[in-house]
Amino acid sequence: MRARLLVALLLACAAASAAGAQVTFRAEVNYVEVDAVVTDAEGRIVTDLTQAEFEVLEDGRPQKVTAFSLVDLPIERGVQPLFAGAPIEPDVQANTVVDGRIYLIVLDDLHTNFTNTPRVKRFLREFVERNFGANDLAAIVHTSGRATAGQEFTNSRRLLLEAIDRFTGRRPRAEALEIADSLNTSVRDPSSDRELKLMDPLEMERAYHARTTLTAVRDLASFLEGVRGRRKSMLLISEGISYNVYDVINNSSAGIILQQANEAVAAATRANMAIYAIDPRGLGGFDEGIEASGTPSDVPPGDFNLQRTLFDSQRLSQQSLQVLADETGGFAAINRNDFAGAFERVVRENSTYYVLGYNTTNDRRDGRFRRIEVRVKRPGLQVRSRRGYVAPRGRAPNTRAGGGAPLDAAVGLALNSPVPTTGIPLTVSAAAFKGTAPNAAVALSVEMRADAFTFAEKGDMLFDRVEVAFSTLDAKGVVRPGQKHVLTMEMTPATAAATRARGMRLVSEVQLPPGRYQLRVGAAEEGANRSGSGFFDLDVPDFHAAPFAMSGVAVTSAGASATPSVRAQDPLRDVLPGPMAALREFGRNDTIALFAEFYENVRNAPPHGIDLSATVRANDGRVVFENREQRSSTDLQGKSGGYGFSVRIPLSEFEPGTYVIRVEGRSRASGGDVTAGRDVLIRVQ
Repeated sequence: MRARLLVALLLACAAASAAGAQVTFRAEVNYVEVDAVVTDAEGRIVTDLTQAEFEVLEDGRPQKVTAFSLVDLPIERGVQPLFAGAPIEPDVQANTVVDGRIYLIVLDDLHTNFTNTPRVKRFLREFVERNFGANDLAAIVHTSGRATAGQEFTNSRRLLLEAIDRFTGRRPRAEALEIADSLNTSVRDPSSDRELKLMDPLEMERAYHARTTLTAVRDLASFLEGVRGRRKSMLLISEGISYNVYDVINNSSAGIILQQANEAVAAATRANMAIYAIDPRGLGGFDEGIEASGTPSDVPPGDFNLQRTLFDSQRLSQQSLQVLADETGGFAAINRNDFAGAFERVVRENSTYYVLGYNTTNDRRDGRFRRIEVRVKRPGLQVRSRRGYVAPRGRAPNTRAGGGAPLDAAVGLALNSPVPTTGIPLTVSAAAFKGTAPNAAVALSVEMRADAFTFAEKGDMLFDRVEVAFSTLDAKGVVRPGQKHVLTMEMTPATAAATRARGMRLVSEVQLPPGRYQLRVGAAEEGANRSGSGFFDLDVPDFHAAPFAMSGVAVTSAGASATPSVRAQDPLRDVLPGPMAALREFGRNDTIALFAEFYENVRNAPPHGIDLSATVRANDGRVVFENREQRSSTDLQGKSGGYGFSVRIPLSEFEPGTYVIRVEGRSRASGGDVTAGRDVLIRVQ
């Protein structure tokens, strides 16, 4: 499988762990974690149970619960001003705001009929638009390995919806119909001159698709095994494995596929990942399959044998979904058209649940299935959890970080984590500007909270070292290692106190060609066993070819300049009055400074005007600040840069609240009006 998520899986030097919602869970070799949803007789989720009311048994033997947490997650909504038709997407991303649900959406295009493509897009779009919170994370993978169609973990609704729109079902024609056609086609055995009947001509293709999908489920579950303390859910959108594993005579790959199905379940149970299987065929799936695939011309109407075979095939495919879901603590939504109800249940079960951890008394690495039973002592309650897990096999892995100094290894683990980690809270800002062709120069700003940093005392000074590293992952899954900065700090107690109070900032740069990227930032403090990581979703336009394009918006302020900063590489040093900031909260006594550029690539255009503007609107839509300028195209004749636009916005007259800064440019080349703009969401305290 060439899914983009597997790139990080193959690069990971060890499983990275993420902090739980309320407690920190360990990662020993014999440590087992299980989450449980508890409901009463009316189906309402129960949230007032204590650790003492739970019992966990493994293969019938009681286990001592050593970690316990109730997770109760709200669905946070994005900031949507009253004047806006949709939430405003932040232009900065923090690792502290993605502590909600984790969804891995697996679009099994290999086992989804093309005619069901619009239905899949429709109900997934509704799920994201209605139920996906600003604190949630989701990734999208296609089982066919269409890397550029997927999406890494993000909390951007826009990016998820774009990935959903790239889905196309490509399941082969129904097996029963192919067999019915082939049975009406005869060939002769040249050795005996006997007539032979052909079987399913797509058997090898179906086997390949089945193996590919099950391998994807297995590897993706293993990829998230190190994320602990949180419920992880795989939303498997599929019409089920269309391969009869019970017919070993006519299906030569039946044994292999059955084994791979067991391995997929084993990986999901080890990772404590619930699989929710959604069959997009709905109640009319059989009739739609007949109509879409077409009934063979030589099969008489009312051929009940054919119809029975089609029903059996659908039953087997749905059974595969049922097994994957039941064995991992999820459920299968089959033979139903109420997809909204299914997704509401998914959200409910992933919002409120208990997480229990224990060190199993059976430390044998024998690869056998171990049954888990979670009970509660309070009568009248029902518990849903995974049924067990498959123990690992072979020698235990070396869990020590290797491949360099401890600081390097800690940063590497943070960078390769499937989801952001919060040991060091950080916020990332990135703004792309025109660079040396074909690249863009991307200015980066990382702001880290330092209130928990452990400075070492040496005489009258305090010392600490923090390493920050960058990497980028493009749409094809190619990883580009970035800069690594080691921040060696020698501070007076007063400066250290200011750093703890205000945090610290690193400004750097990366060169990237046009494309879609996920920028990853990892940070680690030396000797403190503390690290963190953050992701930033970045679109780099082709500034050298687009008729009219706009850079990112770089923001700083007088107050932001007071944060201790390391300007390792600063491409905006000459155009911003201070280091680029990643935080978007400002005091009323502050003044914001922003900078953007606009680029034109229009040949033989007569001289024309360029209108530039910066407008600030309050939550109710009132314009509280406006700056407009006009440039001439003759200003750039013979130059390779863009129209620079610098604006300063004093906040003294702003009331506390949320505001949207709109930076926009309009080109009047060739008599037309071509615009480009970006929004920056800020909060005034």
